[in-house]
Amino acid sequence: MKELPSEFEPYAWAPSTEELARRAGLDPVQIVRFDGNTPPLPLPSSRPGAIAHALSEINTYPHGGYPFIHEAIAEYAGVEPENVVLGAGADDLIMLLARCFAGPGDVVAIPQEPTYPVYKVSAHLAGATVGAESPVLTFLCRPGNPYGDLPEIPDARPLAVDEAYFEYAGGETALPLLNDGVIVIRTFSKAFGLAGARIGYLLAEREAAAEIYERQAPAQVSTLSVALALAALRTPPDVSSVVEERERLAAELRALGYEPMRSWANFVYVPVDDAEAVHARLLQRGCVVRLQPGGIRISVRDREDDDLLLSALAGEPEPQSRTARSVRATAETTIRIRLGLDGAGRVRIGTGAGLYDHFLEQLAFHGGFDAVVEGSGDLETGDHHTSEDTAIAFGEAVDRALGDRRGIARYGSAVVPMDDALARAAVDLGGRRGAEISLAVDPGLARHVLESFAHAGRMTLHVSAEGIDPHHVAEAAFKAVGRALRDASRVGGDELPSTKGVL
Repeated sequence: MKELPSEFEPYAWAPSTEELARRAGLDPVQIVRFDGNTPPLPLPSSRPGAIAHALSEINTYPHGGYPFIHEAIAEYAGVEPENVVLGAGADDLIMLLARCFAGPGDVVAIPQEPTYPVYKVSAHLAGATVGAESPVLTFLCRPGNPYGDLPEIPDARPLAVDEAYFEYAGGETALPLLNDGVIVIRTFSKAFGLAGARIGYLLAEREAAAEIYERQAPAQVSTLSVALALAALRTPPDVSSVVEERERLAAELRALGYEPMRSWANFVYVPVDDAEAVHARLLQRGCVVRLQPGGIRISVRDREDDDLLLSALAGEPEPQSRTARSVRATAETTIRIRLGLDGAGRVRIGTGAGLYDHFLEQLAFHGGFDAVVEGSGDLETGDHHTSEDTAIAFGEAVDRALGDRRGIARYGSAVVPMDDALARAAVDLGGRRGAEISLAVDPGLARHVLESFAHAGRMTLHVSAEGIDPHHVAEAAFKAVGRALRDASRVGGDELPSTKGVL
């Protein structure tokens, strides 16, 4: 093999979630990753149905290439299809550009370190050296990684501008300079949530794009990745909530005495004196940040997860409440849930199944739980899969949060009147599965959702609800179940009450 420079260092992946959990002595579901700069959940567009047609033709090559994805990217970016070159993520395109422009004896300029290490890797693999004297290619990371800054665009040409975090930068882009020797690299890994699909694109002047394309392998990305990217481009992500949370997180960090740098990406860089010690301390709380020279890089997630990290940074004692985190993924849905049984009724459920999201919110609120449930499903076929899988995920989370159930009251009951409706619920948390649900009228799936919840939660649930209006009948039933669960899950002893012995 060709000898590599003595200073060559291959790209080092972060450890797996399982490995990090082992180091911290935690369950993998307790690990929250603030180190990947990707969304907490896939976008709704990346459901299995998005690749169904591509799977039906997986036995063949993409004859004729990928004209539809070129057209979709061109429309999204405001260029022509001839300006677009696909790649297996931004990394593949960085490597490709290094091979296109550089070889043995050449110099490639990269941003001042710390920066994204793949620039240096790509230069060395091309046989070039890294420096500033007469470079044949210059890389620029904008917004920068790990700082999230917006460096000035240099006069050096040819210039490859890595805009992996473009969507978070408020419209800042080098795209107007395509005809001036500038190449823009973008990815579907970040804002579009397709990191595992490994697909990205570069934008270049027409002749330059054609020459770059000629230097690629045939069918450089998979048909499955293209199908996912096409689906994502039909409904591009709205990152406004991420930007808003980024600013809130930075403000909260400042309130704790830290000085995060101004960021134009979906992460913040925080200078700290002993980064390794902070990184290790956070890991013990299940929070994984990216260790950087002189600081840590924190991916922006959502308020609940970010508050978990802020609490750990502040040195607040870890709550002793009964909690659970889990992700349930099926062919139709992806559901993520965070649950605290000893909460204050802080509830947010958003899966798109509006009516059943509302009912489960009422159950959690009246149960006194803290619950955040997020997900997506094949709502074009109806609410069934999404509401069912959400109920199962919720029940599984209750089961996990109860632990060995030692010391709980076990039994609970409640009566809830609501306008024309009257609901009664009784629950046994002894561990036996069973559900007897009687609703005078059902808006559609309420009975099935309660049954699914009870079976997944390893509980026996009896519910009867009378009334005229289907919505009132079902809502009263869910409220009654929540109130019964509040009583049954109450801690008040050392063992699980049972006349047949400890269960």
